[in-house]
Amino acid sequence: MDNDLEMFSQLGIALLLGLLVGLQREHAAVRMIGMRTFPMITVLGTVTAILGVKAFGGWVVVAGFLAVAAVLAWSHWVRVRQDPQDVGTTTDMAALLMFGVGALLVVAPLPVGVAVGGGVAVLLQFKGELHGLAQKLGDEDLKAIMQFVLITCIVLPVLPNQTYGPPGLEVFNPRETWLLVVLIVGISLGGYIGYKFLGPSAGILLGGILGGAISSTATTVSYSRQARGQERGPYAAAVVIMIASLVMFVRIMVLVAVGSEEFIRASLPPVLILAGITLIPTLVGWYQVRKEQGQTPQHQNPTQIKSAVFFGAMYALVLFALAAAKSFFSEGMYMVAGLSGLVDLDAITLSTARMSATTDPQIAADGWRLILVAAIANFASKAALAGILGGSRLFLRVVMLFSIPVVGGLLLLWLW
Repeated sequence: MDNDLEMFSQLGIALLLGLLVGLQREHAAVRMIGMRTFPMITVLGTVTAILGVKAFGGWVVVAGFLAVAAVLAWSHWVRVRQDPQDVGTTTDMAALLMFGVGALLVVAPLPVGVAVGGGVAVLLQFKGELHGLAQKLGDEDLKAIMQFVLITCIVLPVLPNQTYGPPGLEVFNPRETWLLVVLIVGISLGGYIGYKFLGPSAGILLGGILGGAISSTATTVSYSRQARGQERGPYAAAVVIMIASLVMFVRIMVLVAVGSEEFIRASLPPVLILAGITLIPTLVGWYQVRKEQGQTPQHQNPTQIKSAVFFGAMYALVLFALAAAKSFFSEGMYMVAGLSGLVDLDAITLSTARMSATTDPQIAADGWRLILVAAIANFASKAALAGILGGSRLFLRVVMLFSIPVVGGLLLLWLW
């Protein structure tokens, strides 16, 4: 009885997924393959897979696939003869894929087949949006995407998955290090692509959010220069820098998630509290300048190999420094965190999370303190950059806004 119910469930889901894709194709006015044909193709895939699993072997699925391919090829040839301009193959490929989805419902967990079938329908429906996306992407944007593919799909797999380092400091694993580089670059790339579509007219709030996703430090530099050039008032520029710094805490929480379970439980409450403290002056500042307009500055491609290698080297250096400080002078870990935070907060956050995952109870319990020290140092570094690049007026406004989370962070370190 259970086997019968499972088979009916597989066939029913195949029918529904086929109807879903067929409905989309019928609505798109595609001739010859629509609401009746797609369900039959998908159910055929399920039937051949059931027959193959239960009795006849995998050749039944192959034969069914070849039969569907032959029918589609014949119908495509007829269609092209009737209308030489009708040479599209998207519907034919969707039909072949839906046959595979029908078979997948039998040989893989049901959610996998459902996800693939639903994905096919969504992909077909958003044809216009996808074509528009491709047209909006410039050469530099495609270069950024391909560079991300390079560091993810080509560089990452060839790196050794082995730990290196001097005796007592064996903490450097090339593949794990590069995997974290991929994580950071992926977050920055998402912000960069979002900026490309929304940035020039994003306004203060979205400009700060996208800038923080790419790099809050780079955003501080860009808006500080813009404030000195009087393209945007110093208070508005300070608010954008504050918003980007608030987004920094979202990045921290994402990176904390790569640590141990104990580290996550210990770190999230103080990080969330400091983020909430930072949110208060950010909202007040944004409300005061929300109607101001200005041009969002350009951001550099975050997927450049040089930048990825630099971050990987910095992460490895911080990891070694933390391990050495813990072994020889534990208080020196706070010095490492502060110095690292002056330059970049991602490296110290990932290094701390990585050490907590190596069953280090001290880091797992108190590693959040290193992150808060680095965050406070990062606030100080951005304030200095704002003063150097944007002038005294911007410096005073940034210090005024940053003073609240800095004092809040110091109180957390003292009282928690």
